[in-house]
Amino acid sequence: MTLLDRATSSVSDRLSATGTANALELRQVSKMFGALVALADIDMIVKPGERRAVLGSNGAGKTTLFNCITGDFAPTTGSIRFFGEEVAAFPAQERIRRGLRRTYQISLLFAGLSVLDNVYLACCGVSRGRFSFIRPGRDDALMASAESLVQVVHLDDVRETKVEDLSYGQQRQLEIAMALSGAPRFILFDEPAAGLSPTERRELIDILTGLPSHMGFIIIEHDMDVALRVAESVTMMHNGRIFKEGKPAEIEDDEEVQALYLGGEEGLGHG
Repeated sequence: MTLLDRATSSVSDRLSATGTANALELRQVSKMFGALVALADIDMIVKPGERRAVLGSNGAGKTTLFNCITGDFAPTTGSIRFFGEEVAAFPAQERIRRGLRRTYQISLLFAGLSVLDNVYLACCGVSRGRFSFIRPGRDDALMASAESLVQVVHLDDVRETKVEDLSYGQQRQLEIAMALSGAPRFILFDEPAAGLSPTERRELIDILTGLPSHMGFIIIEHDMDVALRVAESVTMMHNGRIFKEGKPAEIEDDEEVQALYLGGEEGLGHG
């Protein structure tokens, strides 16, 4: 059993059973902010275990898409199914209980607590005993899960270090550990490589490619080298719509993609 398997061994049958349904199925999803069309008629199917990159320039609608999937925003129209269950009207916490996780562009961490304490609190937050005030003992299952997750994201050497003393890259790794708490069925990574050094980006690639094969994810990323190395399929977005889909090699070699996203000031590498 791997470290991550041990860390997520307490997941319920309802969360661990994927069945034959698609992990995500979006049909005609749109999002309006007044007269502004942020998303327009998005159709997307992601299979269980699939790893997909969503690429596009700023304003393409990528983060709005994530917000609609996770429940931060309610879609104006359309259907969102998570492992066969319609969740478009569910609040974010209900989607979390069903095994959906997400990281954000801006770090959301407890700066004054240690790495291990942050991950432990994340494990508590998705457990049935999350309101318990009992101090965990050495044999506490949630603490054991937290310790395993800290190792999974390569932070064991700084497990007792306060978050405020970590490098930016280490904070991004910590966010991934927290997103892995409670055996997620699917994860949305929102620009995890933003602001990282080349060394930290290689570390990120190692972590993402090392996740169990059954754990699918979608990654929004401006760094094409990172995105295309960790994804097996790519969705390109432009002006709130899906512009093109394909395998990483197909997208990288596509002349329209190069002309629209790599040839000018709106290139993917420009934020």
